[in-house]
Amino acid sequence: MKTITKALLGAGALALSAGIASAETSACLITKTDTNPFFVKMKEGAEAKAAELGITLKAYAGKVDGDHDSQVAAIESCIADGAKGILIAASDTKAIVGPLAKAREAGLLVIALDTPLDPADAADATFATDNLEAGRLIGAWAAATLGDKAKDARIAFLNLTPSEPTVDVLRNQGFMMGFGIDVKDPNDIGDEDDPRIVGHDVTNGNEEGGRKAMENLLQKDPGINVVHTINEPAAVGAYQALKAVGLEGQVLIVSVDGGCPGVAAVKDGVIGATSQQYPLQMAALGVEAIAKFAADGTKPEPTPGKAFFDTGVALVTDKPVEGVPSIDTTKGTELCWG
Repeated sequence: MKTITKALLGAGALALSAGIASAETSACLITKTDTNPFFVKMKEGAEAKAAELGITLKAYAGKVDGDHDSQVAAIESCIADGAKGILIAASDTKAIVGPLAKAREAGLLVIALDTPLDPADAADATFATDNLEAGRLIGAWAAATLGDKAKDARIAFLNLTPSEPTVDVLRNQGFMMGFGIDVKDPNDIGDEDDPRIVGHDVTNGNEEGGRKAMENLLQKDPGINVVHTINEPAAVGAYQALKAVGLEGQVLIVSVDGGCPGVAAVKDGVIGATSQQYPLQMAALGVEAIAKFAADGTKPEPTPGKAFFDTGVALVTDKPVEGVPSIDTTKGTELCWG
């Protein structure tokens, strides 16, 4: 395990030895897609830990980010198969609550990964990045990087989906807090009245979506000079749209994920800064929690002082600013998605 991940997990990590679960124990991993590198790494972490602990793991994913129906079908399959627990990164954090309630009624442990449910207590536990802090870090970095020019910024928000899943809201609102924008309803996207905000568009968390959303917002205001993106694939798409009109060197792009390709994009100057998450560890801890639950009924506890188990976040940039802690791309590459 990499050094920073150890420090982030600390004494709160779930310590389990191999073989704690019986050979009959099974678990399910349900992600938003099976193509986004973030969820690919999450699956790797879950599969490796399941093999170590002797758990049978079945993995499911939506066809695209936002594919709620496929996730519901996966939950029904997990219940029917007699799984002991479900790890889920929900596409629609509100609509999935009912199907997951049926799973809990059937005796399954439900753990939200990366994306808290709405309400959060619809899951037995949440293992996630502090997404509000992830957004705050990139917002604070962007504001400090612009300096006095921040007061006249023209900001575009490239969000996830129209359903506004919690991860989308938290990163979006966190960025605003860090940048110094007055957040009205912290649970809502788009109700702010700060004149620096050009607008919001959705990307479905992929490059094509990021490109189209950036094109749409440039039509509204070609003077955009700051772009907040929900994740790094969307950031790359935004950069492509900016480059197509010769603006790639004039716009500051910030994002969240910290995957190896994303860190490389920071190093290459495509992204100014990104908040790094640790999905492999997130999923591995989730599998350990299901193993413990299967063994003796114990449910995981949140990080002290928080309502969820915090799996850590670190700002990655090669242009550090005073007052915003960060690591450089060399360290970010060493740690990417461990």
